[in-house]
Amino acid sequence: MSYAIQAEGLVKRYREHTALAGVDLSVPAGSIAGLLGPNGAGKTTAVRILATLLRLDGGQASVGGFDVSRQPLRVREIIGLTGQYAALDEEMTGLENLALIGRLLDMNRRSARARAEELLEQFELSDAGGRPAKGYSGGMRRRLDLAASLVGRPQVLFLDEPTTGLDPHSRNQVWSMVRSLADEGVTVLLTTQYLEEADRLADRITVIDQGRVVAEGRADELKRRTGGQSLQVRTSLPADLDTVAGILTDLVGRAPHRDEESNLLTVPVEDPVVLSTLVRRLDAAGVVADELALRLPSLDDVFLALTGRTTGPEEITEAPVKEGNLA
Repeated sequence: MSYAIQAEGLVKRYREHTALAGVDLSVPAGSIAGLLGPNGAGKTTAVRILATLLRLDGGQASVGGFDVSRQPLRVREIIGLTGQYAALDEEMTGLENLALIGRLLDMNRRSARARAEELLEQFELSDAGGRPAKGYSGGMRRRLDLAASLVGRPQVLFLDEPTTGLDPHSRNQVWSMVRSLADEGVTVLLTTQYLEEADRLADRITVIDQGRVVAEGRADELKRRTGGQSLQVRTSLPADLDTVAGILTDLVGRAPHRDEESNLLTVPVEDPVVLSTLVRRLDAAGVVADELALRLPSLDDVFLALTGRTTGPEEITEAPVKEGNLA
């Protein structure tokens, strides 16, 4: 398997604070990797090291086969970065912002403008391309910022909380664009505070806490690691709760959790075959269920179980970096 990003034992210290304490990371080429962690876990620090914006204090890392410490210029030739803060000139139009980056990447004037127009169309911003960026909505600004990181056609794209503050519609648009980039062969490393975002986009997820990796795998693998599945039954009639609770207790050997207001019974199960057995037992008892489901834990449940905390905005341990394109 070819890896676009490889890191081993990453260490970064800020005086007495250790932001990263030996992080390992491997991202296959053409995939989307999610990097999750609570406040101050080190997500942004890891991205800045891989994007050559910070020097590591220990360990080693390569992007596209180039060492981030010894070959930073080669790394920058093949990457793009969309940070937490939009890297746009508010007074310039969308077209001018993108064309300027093209010129900075040594494109001639015609090629830079053509690439800018191509990206504006791809990100559904052609109609707004002639307007100053300061008049863009939050979703439009974020899409333009993402387009800016793609002017140089990067092989690897770092997205640091790309949808923070966006409304659901704009967030879905960005998600669709990120998935399209991966389909085209771009490798994406995504940090996010939205667990749904990682669940929807990431092929693999790495969870870090206090600067260390605490879990990694596909979303479904992480969910299974957090206590198996739950069987949920919602009865049509409140009077059937006791009957169904008795059946569940008999089948799994423990009493279910009861929600009297919603007529919902929930019990953890190890063997999914119990679902078909339950259906037969309910039918024999003459009980009608409005809802009958076997569910994996949510990614929120996984995250809380692994870290003991919820997610939130990343703590800033230094002045924010606003580079939007490093290619």
